[in-house]
Amino acid sequence: MSEPQIYDVIVLGAGPVGENAADRAQRTGLSVAVVESELVGGECSYWACMPSKALLRPGQVLAAARGVGGAAQAVTGGVDAAATLARRDYFASDWDDGGQKRWLDGAGIALVRGHARFTGERAVEVAQDGTTVALTARHAVIVATGSEPVVPDVDGLATAQPWTSREATSVQEVPASLVILGGGVVGVEMATAYADLGARVTLVHRGERLLAAAEPFAGEALAESLTAMGVDLRLRTAVTRVARDDDGVTVRLGDGASVSAAEVLVATGRRPRTTDLGLDAIGLAPGAPLKVDDQLQVTGVPGRWLYAVGDVTGRVGTTHQGKYGGRIVGDVVAARFGPDADDPAASGAGGAPFSRYSAGADHAAQTQVVFTRPEVAWVGLTERRARDAGLDVRVVDVQLRSAAGTGLHSDDATGQVRLVVDADRNVPVGATFVGPDVAEMLHAATVAVVGEVPLDRLWHAVPAYPTMSEVWLRLLEAAGL
Repeated sequence: MSEPQIYDVIVLGAGPVGENAADRAQRTGLSVAVVESELVGGECSYWACMPSKALLRPGQVLAAARGVGGAAQAVTGGVDAAATLARRDYFASDWDDGGQKRWLDGAGIALVRGHARFTGERAVEVAQDGTTVALTARHAVIVATGSEPVVPDVDGLATAQPWTSREATSVQEVPASLVILGGGVVGVEMATAYADLGARVTLVHRGERLLAAAEPFAGEALAESLTAMGVDLRLRTAVTRVARDDDGVTVRLGDGASVSAAEVLVATGRRPRTTDLGLDAIGLAPGAPLKVDDQLQVTGVPGRWLYAVGDVTGRVGTTHQGKYGGRIVGDVVAARFGPDADDPAASGAGGAPFSRYSAGADHAAQTQVVFTRPEVAWVGLTERRARDAGLDVRVVDVQLRSAAGTGLHSDDATGQVRLVVDADRNVPVGATFVGPDVAEMLHAATVAVVGEVPLDRLWHAVPAYPTMSEVWLRLLEAAGL
């Protein structure tokens, strides 16, 4: 092995989270290298956010057209599977990361391809095609290796060649039938997509309701919609055994029934990708999430050199929250170790960065969108989580159709909106939207929650008429304003 390559900062993982961290870290002149064992751009670009939404969009558009008189009469067919997959290929860049690599080059960020493992403090080895490259960071290593699907310990499942989200979003031929295990975001989105693509879909979920992290009415609305789409929904049902033969897979259920299909998709959760990082070489437990403080520094590691961001921390696993964390950690590292690090104006007492992120990450307004029909979007706290946090909670519920724009948007549109209010301060701490195209309404709620805008101030934010956003007026009226 040759002499180590030395950089100021090393980022492990070139997904969108790592890219953001690397970009922000290099802006003050620090030299940065990112290590990636697969494709630059990561899970989101090739196997998650982009291809999954490309699969979902055609069915969404057709359903919208069928919901409007005058357009409905012109809709004569269903989703074209071949054309949908071809469009999906475009948004996944045909699984070619050349464009992302050119972006790194343009930003002056070095790319080292291969699998990295820690060998000691600020030191990693990168295995690449039978050779090993040693890298050393002068100042910091940022871990942004993401997460990986969990395959439950069910008899026969691991050997039945199950799909994970990767296979589901990159498939080149739609199977005639599909069993989905899990009722979270991946499960309900893929149930929607594959029902649109013409597959016979069965969704098996152990829980009482879909989307357990959301408000209960969201899961109830999705269950009704998926059933209407023809999805065979099995709630409160365990899987006891899975077997594959020449005809496909057979999934045996806890109630004694069984379901046969061409493929089985496991969508039961993910775990931080830390098993094979050599964490034991720096005194950390392999396989565990990397616990961090609000400036994304890994706790329990002396020397202020190790940081982690995104799914690998075990916090909320969404791309947008991870990219937000990437921007924070990149700025923190730049402020602590960049050319102005010794300038009192650039860093506070104890070396804390003096920047808009000096207080660290703000987790009060985490957002989630589920691109099903209806869409589900929420920010901040649900009613249950707000009460569990000890808040004096006031809940305001209105029907989406109470806004005149909703009826114009779709003849048969239905949905519900909930605002969770901290009664002591009279400010919103959470909001949930269920209905058509509500993802585009979410950011207004996010601004209100992040800004801690009192309801009597929101009263003066006049929504345009006739839009679905007029539901904000209905919410404030229901709140007594």
